[in-house]
Amino acid sequence: MGSKLVARAVLCRLLFPRFFSSANSHFEKPLSVPPDRGRRQKTPYGNPSRWSWQKTGKLQMTLANEIVMSGRGLHSGVKSVLNLLPANAGEGRYFIVGADCTKIPASLSFLEDGTRLCTTLIKNNVRLGTVEHLLSALEGLGVDNCRIKIEQGNEVPLLDGSAKEWVEAVREVGLSVAANDSGITMERLALVVHAPMNFFKDGSFVVAFPSPKIRITYGIDFPQAPAIGCQWFSCFGMDEHVYMKEIAASRTFCIYEEVEQLRMNGLIAGGSVENAIVCSTSEGWLNPPLRFHDEPCRHKVLDLVGDLSLLASNGNQGFPVAHIIVFKAHITDSCLMKADKMLTLSQGKYD
Repeated sequence: MGSKLVARAVLCRLLFPRFFSSANSHFEKPLSVPPDRGRRQKTPYGNPSRWSWQKTGKLQMTLANEIVMSGRGLHSGVKSVLNLLPANAGEGRYFIVGADCTKIPASLSFLEDGTRLCTTLIKNNVRLGTVEHLLSALEGLGVDNCRIKIEQGNEVPLLDGSAKEWVEAVREVGLSVAANDSGITMERLALVVHAPMNFFKDGSFVVAFPSPKIRITYGIDFPQAPAIGCQWFSCFGMDEHVYMKEIAASRTFCIYEEVEQLRMNGLIAGGSVENAIVCSTSEGWLNPPLRFHDEPCRHKVLDLVGDLSLLASNGNQGFPVAHIIVFKAHITDSCLMKADKMLTLSQGKYD
């Protein structure tokens, strides 16, 4: 298995050399990370040969006040009302859903397999759909601990199709240092990748290379829609400023000729030109202007941040410290599932 991983990593570098030229030094040896001399927090992952949880030097954060948001779900078309509340250090991000107040942690352990066009969490047959934009905003702004109560509906509101309104709401109330019931703060940990990891399937792939800071390179290809075509987007570093400036405002998109079939399949009942950018295969963009020339690709990065936020636990950082390269991966089915498989490879599950 090890030789196959190395071969695929080398192939990726050969296919896309310009995205790796500035980081070659990190591919030749594992990233040197100071040892964690403190007591490690309990986490669901931890193979030090490929990746490990390391201190960031930052304290866990939460919201400074309550946020109330409402809107229609993308697929259900039903109005949802959400309350975002401060949470204690170590609690992480979690949802309270339904009349029984089912608690669903925003974690890979509760990700529903096989869902299309959105990320869905499930626990005890209680589902919550389209969580990726909200979780992307919380991860991107450093909201490590948050209690999210769904007052109405079973889908997170789509709002304008991006994370812009979530970001504005969080910025309005601000953040505060999180503490537990005893008033004790906790340091945020981050998952640091030490050796190349990858997963390829049907012409798409997700690759993670060691890097001293978060880097993202994302590619999409829609040959049936020339206005979208093949796009690549890269960002270097991932803090709240980069997230707000480069990623948060990018909206979800769809192909006009596919809309009718999607609706016949019970999807995108709440979609409209008010919350998505629509591209025709023959006429191009039907509701311009775009917010970025490569807005579709940037939106895929927005989704990626939300999906990989599910790697978080106990109020720690979800997005790994690595250079993450993704090409043509679909939300949940490809991107997140592959990330999960990459992390479990080193535990021997897929050897």
